[in-house]
Amino acid sequence: MQKSYYDLLGIEKSASPDEIKKAFRVMAHKFHPDKKGGDEKRFKEVSEAYAVLSDDKKRAEYDAYGRVFSGAGGGGGASSAYGGGGGSTEGWDFNGFGQGTGVEFDLGEIFSDFFGNTRAGGTSRPARGRDISIDVELPFTESIFGTERRVLIAKTSTCKTCHGSGAKPGSPLSTCKTCNGKGKIRENRRSIFGSVQTVRACEDCRGSGQVASESCAHCRGAGVVRGQEEVVVRIPAGIENGEVIRLNAMGEAVKGGSSGDLYVKVHVGKHPFFRKESSNLVMDLTVKLSSALLGDEYTVKALDGEIIVKIPQGIRHGEILRVRERGVPVSQHERGDLLIKISIGLPNKLSKEAKKLVEELKKEGI
Repeated sequence: MQKSYYDLLGIEKSASPDEIKKAFRVMAHKFHPDKKGGDEKRFKEVSEAYAVLSDDKKRAEYDAYGRVFSGAGGGGGASSAYGGGGGSTEGWDFNGFGQGTGVEFDLGEIFSDFFGNTRAGGTSRPARGRDISIDVELPFTESIFGTERRVLIAKTSTCKTCHGSGAKPGSPLSTCKTCNGKGKIRENRRSIFGSVQTVRACEDCRGSGQVASESCAHCRGAGVVRGQEEVVVRIPAGIENGEVIRLNAMGEAVKGGSSGDLYVKVHVGKHPFFRKESSNLVMDLTVKLSSALLGDEYTVKALDGEIIVKIPQGIRHGEILRVRERGVPVSQHERGDLLIKISIGLPNKLSKEAKKLVEELKKEGI
């Protein structure tokens, strides 16, 4: 039987938030996989327990029902949050662990004290700019055939004058006096886990080991500038409503590091006649009773032009006619089909002559 979150942290059900936090610190230190004798599985379990019990709403749900319905925890939430790294802090995302969950402190701060915010091998993590997310509204037709959108966004971009160096073009670079050209600084620090040595990138030279003798006049040495930038978003054919397009390195820029990503969430509007099912387009077509009995031809407006649809004699209500290669493009030379669902319309009123004709048909067994 799986242990309760309280048992995993070794606390009573009546434990206060401070007691929960203290218990987690002890357990995290004990089981962290980067420690000798650590236990990755147990570390994930106590992390998940803390994510739930440190949040008042989630803790109330867990106490009442034995599980959580509002987000992380209660069945692997911590596993996805921590990425399941294999014995190294690389891939383990400690920053922002408590965002939106009521966690009162940043795990990144705690573990940077212990591991120095470094990768295995002692080198500092490279700086990375923030990700940006935007929304794009798209008509149904454009979602089927694909399109381009030019979006103007406000963000921090690499300075085009100095190309991110922060130095005046043509000016010489000198050795950073803070780190003596090493690009990194070693420190002995005391933390809740004891005295540890940490390695961090030099803040003055951003890890390069060199500084500009003269700063760039455009960005004032920052290497980045704030402004508006036009971004071209290429939307593929057949995109679904709610899908997200990721544009690599199109997010916020940061000096001495890589840019974040731009995430574009696409909202597809509804069409009055067509709907998408996988690579096919589906529409309804109402035909006259006489057309259904004798056969006929109808002109239908598809998304890419008019087509003539032949109604076969004796077609039944609800049957589907397939028009090849008039659906959603799936490659440069291939498309899905257009599916036309037939509905037979019946008149509300009949003239005397029409009634006589129907009576004749009735006598014929039709």
